[in-house]
Amino acid sequence: MRTSDEILDRLEQLYPDAAPALHFCSPYELLVAVILSAQCTDERVNKVTAELFRTYNTPEKMLTLSQEQLERYIFSCGFYHNKAAHILSASRDIIEKYAGEVPSTLGELRTLAGVGRKTANVVYAVAFGGDAIAVDTHVFRVANRLGLARGKTPEKVEEGLCAVIPKERWSRAHHLLIFHGRRVCHSQRPDCAHCAVAQFCDFHNGKSSEKA
Repeated sequence: MRTSDEILDRLEQLYPDAAPALHFCSPYELLVAVILSAQCTDERVNKVTAELFRTYNTPEKMLTLSQEQLERYIFSCGFYHNKAAHILSASRDIIEKYAGEVPSTLGELRTLAGVGRKTANVVYAVAFGGDAIAVDTHVFRVANRLGLARGKTPEKVEEGLCAVIPKERWSRAHHLLIFHGRRVCHSQRPDCAHCAVAQFCDFHNGKSSEKA
């Protein structure tokens, strides 16, 4: 028998350094970095934004770039055409709807063009200290394997996690599950022998038919 608190307490002991890996100095920089991070490593995003943010670190400055110019900056992040369009659309909305400031509520963040649920949740939780669980590939995998939340979509897993984890721990849980996914519960070869929460894990204990 397990509880979410037991699992999170163990992960907290294991990863006291769990924190966002993306580099940013403002909510706007975080927003752009999270958009770029889709299907891309944080390390690559940080290299790209180190150059991009030297000059283009506000919505107003970003919109001085054409889409083609922005694409050249972010090309190595992949899906650069869509990502550039999303960044420019969100920047325009921030200026036109929110006086140039990234909105601080989850509902408003989700109104920005090109900003999906995961991106909004990350910015809300990390930049503004809100309670939210952003479900990326690591959170999705670890939550399903542990049996904390089962679902075939990020939305269903988010819903399940929010139901079993106390609200005040939502944002912290996001980072702890990401760290566990990166360091132990790998996609192809999970290191169950060295997992601090293996005793609670449906996948490890044969209660899940999910493939590694």
